Amino acid sequence: MKSRFVACTFVTVLAVFSSACGGTRTEAKLADRIVIVKSTRTLSLMSGTQVLREYRVALGRNPVGPKTRKGDHKTPEGEYVIDDKKDQSRFYRALHISYPNRADRERARKEGQDPGGDVEIHGIENGLGWIGGLHRAVDWTDGCVALTDDEIDEIWNSVVVGTVVEIRP
Repeated sequence: MKSRFVACTFVTVLAVFSSACGGTRTEAKLADRIVIVKSTRTLSLMSGTQVLREYRVALGRNPVGPKTRKGDHKTPEGEYVIDDKKDQSRFYRALHISYPNRADRERARKEGQDPGGDVEIHGIENGLGWIGGLHRAVDWTDGCVALTDDEIDEIWNSVVVGTVVEIRP
């Protein structure tokens, strides 16, 4: 009788614990848009009008104004999409941005310039992840958007290829 009581008590406690810890578990929301505001050095993961998470970022070494040509070290401005997730990169994980878009290519063509490309949202350069948030002390990329390795992990898991990226001045 005593062992039956202990077994019933154990099952009851287990059931209560399971429902409290995981019975109504919800999955993390996927972001449907990434908004980068260059003037405030922020990247926001959005779901509709709701901000899911906001991060501080480092930008290209010449951050004011839109990217107009290869080698200008500017982060582009406009609307793009994540068109690739690169797990093997010079940087700890990289989300490739679809720069240049049609308007960027047309502007560069009119100016006789190469618009450049290979713009990404990425972590710290491989082997330097220990720098962490200190990387934000200066704008250091060639036109990309940089976060810590832990932050790019969070974003990596919150977006899919095709997610809209809006980069504002």
